[in-house]
Amino acid sequence: MVLKAELKSTNRILAHCCRQLHSTFRVLFSLTWLGLSANMPTVGVKRDFLFKALGRTYTDEEFDELCFEFGLELDEITSEKEIISREQGDSKASGASDVILYKIDVPANRYDLLCLEGLVRGLQVFKNKLEPPRYRRVSPDSGGPQRLIITKETAAVRPHAVAAVLRNITFTQERYDSFIELQEKLHQNICRKRSLVAIGTHDLDTISGPFTYTAKAPGDICFRPLNQTKEYTATQLMSLYRTDSHLRHYLPIIEDKPVYPLIQDSNGTVLSMPPIINGDHSRIRLQTKNIFIECTATDLTKAKIVLDIIVTTFSVYCAQPFTVEQAEVVYPDGKTCIYPELAYRKEKLSAEFINKKVGISESTERIAQLLTRMCLLSQPTGVRDEIEVEIPPTRPDVIHACDIMEDAAIAYGFNNITRTTPPTYTVANQFPLNKLTELLRQDMAAAGFTEALNFALCSQEDIADKLGKKISQTRAIHISNPKTAEFQ
Repeated sequence: MVLKAELKSTNRILAHCCRQLHSTFRVLFSLTWLGLSANMPTVGVKRDFLFKALGRTYTDEEFDELCFEFGLELDEITSEKEIISREQGDSKASGASDVILYKIDVPANRYDLLCLEGLVRGLQVFKNKLEPPRYRRVSPDSGGPQRLIITKETAAVRPHAVAAVLRNITFTQERYDSFIELQEKLHQNICRKRSLVAIGTHDLDTISGPFTYTAKAPGDICFRPLNQTKEYTATQLMSLYRTDSHLRHYLPIIEDKPVYPLIQDSNGTVLSMPPIINGDHSRIRLQTKNIFIECTATDLTKAKIVLDIIVTTFSVYCAQPFTVEQAEVVYPDGKTCIYPELAYRKEKLSAEFINKKVGISESTERIAQLLTRMCLLSQPTGVRDEIEVEIPPTRPDVIHACDIMEDAAIAYGFNNITRTTPPTYTVANQFPLNKLTELLRQDMAAAGFTEALNFALCSQEDIADKLGKKISQTRAIHISNPKTAEFQ
């Protein structure tokens, strides 16, 4: 029994490493065109609220195992009080909540799992307790769709925009918090800290369309921003937020531009100045029933993905679940596009391909069932072992047959894959240069020398200022968004 437990543990570690490596390579290579981050975002959810949504209670070990089976990782079990106590001390944590939080690591390209609603839906489908939902784009019950008109001035700063409406939505405090949290997770992930996409959500009942997306000189923009009591010009706002711990990071995106982007309604009311701040007039509240969502961007593909993720995730709370009201976007050249796209596409691949790559031997029907558990509705075509897989708008990470194959492997279970001896026989041998290095290292240490292993990254000061050189004279490669000043 002990040996069996150890083997299971070893299998799990190996499977986790393989999954991490494959996910990393996909992010670094296969998804280069999407510009994704290789960092795994962590989603924090309240344990009891999560279990209520899942319809059953798990022990910590059971939920950890469920996460592993689904391709996730339960990173930490904590509470708000514990987090504050650890970071700021016990005195600061005295009034904090003791509610248990699960910190779950999610693959960087699985935007559909970045909030409680997405996690619950994915897990319920995975456990065969729910069928993959079908998302529909609908026209408004009366009148024409909301329109967002883009002017030519936006070309100088953020040329693209998409929009949609969530109609007759019902919020609770938990749903509202999750809605805001998803936007923040998307901003930090695919939106690349709002530099590529900025999301704006507005109470549609407080504003009047058609809406205009334009760009003006900073001195010509004046409105009351979110959570402020008076109006500011855009120039004043940039000074105001320069010391703001949250918003100051986004100022460099537009502060050196001759014009700043702006969204207004038909009455001239300012909805937002993307990517910095929304207007306070149209802020959403718990009582909000109709939400106008706009995404401005420098990358239209990412804007479409972000809009699809938001509306598909929270359309479950609409009066007609999984329906999204369409909006028109009119470009400067007169071209009109309807959003959200909510595009479904179909891919075909063979069961033999999946069996061979994963290392299993399953029937075509069984593999189709496995893929359906991963929200990829699949069925055999009847032509040999061919499988038709439908990719929903919630899965922009699926761009290649290998992505479908990986989902089949996850649904099958890494621990269920029989370990086999590799068919290729090789003998490992040390590189001569490495062997020489090891011998020199031992002799140098015996002679009294101390080996120094420096970091791969260093600061600009280390390679320029401290050496009396100008940074422009060095041939060093610079990171555009270093985490700290020591590793630039």
